[in-house]
Amino acid sequence: MKDLLIYIAQNLVDNPDEVSVTERGTESETVFELRVNPSDMGKVIGRQGRIAKEIRALMRSVAQRQGKRISVDILD
Repeated sequence: MKDLLIYIAQNLVDNPDEVSVTERGTESETVFELRVNPSDMGKVIGRQGRIAKEIRALMRSVAQRQGKRISVDILD
């Protein structure tokens, strides 16, 4: 799933080499922390947060199929 998030983010931004994802896990949920170049934050978040919301929904959908719970945090 980490690779899917990296793939999605790299295809949205102008600086794909600066995309990084850190995975933190708790017993009930996995948290993916997405970091991009500050100039690309708008492209990942989108107008009124629409792109970020869709990334989270897509990742949640994939996780549910695997019987897992995840969340995606976009950090600067």
